[in-house]
Amino acid sequence: MLPSSSNVLDVYTGQNGLLHCRSHLSPWLFIDSSTIDPQTSRILSTNISKCLLKEKKGFADNPLMLDAPVSGGVPAAEAGTLTFMVGGLEEAYLAAKPLFLSMGKQTIYCGSSGNGAAAKICNNLAMAVSMLGVSEAFVLGQHLGITASTLTKIFNSSSARCWSSDSYNPVPGVMEGVPSSRNYDGGFASKLMAKDLTLAMTSAGEIGLKCPLTSEARDIYMELCAKGYDSKDFSCVFRHFYSAYLNAKVGTTCACSDGIIPHHLDMSAWIDFGWSRLLTGKIGVGLKEMGIIVINPF
Repeated sequence: MLPSSSNVLDVYTGQNGLLHCRSHLSPWLFIDSSTIDPQTSRILSTNISKCLLKEKKGFADNPLMLDAPVSGGVPAAEAGTLTFMVGGLEEAYLAAKPLFLSMGKQTIYCGSSGNGAAAKICNNLAMAVSMLGVSEAFVLGQHLGITASTLTKIFNSSSARCWSSDSYNPVPGVMEGVPSSRNYDGGFASKLMAKDLTLAMTSAGEIGLKCPLTSEARDIYMELCAKGYDSKDFSCVFRHFYSAYLNAKVGTTCACSDGIIPHHLDMSAWIDFGWSRLLTGKIGVGLKEMGIIVINPF
């Protein structure tokens, strides 16, 4: 499992790669769980199948490759509950299925070579757009007077329920054990999400498909990376994109439970100080004139 298509190509076809100057291979099955573009997976599968086996293995006359990216992230990997999305020859998939199930709870056959990679970038596209939508809704709801904890209860018992609301909530202090509860450390890095959205855009471009939401999501995550949040979990978009926008709107005067926060504290300072102690229902000096009411997100 490697970060990019170039890394995978180097491992297989680079100067010291597995396929370099080799026409006969010992392993009959290669499995790649990287999140890369489908075309690279298909090219590698074709190149591997052109090699010969040193010793025939069962039904395989030539070595085979499965693309088998995963979903679930670090927590699922640690718990052994990953989901594998697998593309390639179905007989090879069935032979490898016990291996997948030893590391995960579910394995889904997606069809021919490259389809596992295609499924993964579609999954991550939907995950990114979902996280942006949930974060945007939380910010809007809070500024209309609804707390984040109340909105979470509403989302999770209504049609807005999704993984980003019930399992990976982006608002600090709402859910334990997720990146938002530990300053967005760990989890799935924003730079990897930006990479996956770029893969999705490239694949869409190859078939002439317009994907405006994917394009906007990619731009947002690229902006986060450019601002230095590339290693933070992708749910940090709630704090570092939307809160940054609010900071520009609100300036440095805001309200807290004890009155007015000094002018030198900006939006990032209140968040770092603790959402639960700041953003009460009071109106800060200068906010009323701008038509902005700051509320308690909890």
